Amino acid sequence: MKLKRKYITGFLLVLGFFVVVAISGCASTTDIADRSGAELWGNNCASCHNIRPPQTLTDAQWEVAGIHMRTRANLTGVETNKIIEFLKTAN
Repeated sequence: MKLKRKYITGFLLVLGFFVVVAISGCASTTDIADRSGAELWGNNCASCHNIRPPQTLTDAQWEVAGIHMRTRANLTGVETNKIIEFLKTAN
């Protein structure tokens, strides 16, 4: 009987862990959708890149830079598109 109780307790702990991980993952996806391109740029790009006028690159060049940096900075497609659109608004 004690062995069965240990298995049930262990199973419930593992299940609880996965539920918490799943819920926290969903919350971060919603947060990304609510963030602006400017905020995403500040949180992701500005930590490595100096601030420069967005007019230094054309819209097409921002697209290429965004695709390149998406893989290097581990950005999602949604994040990348919002950042690119933010930078293009200054052109």
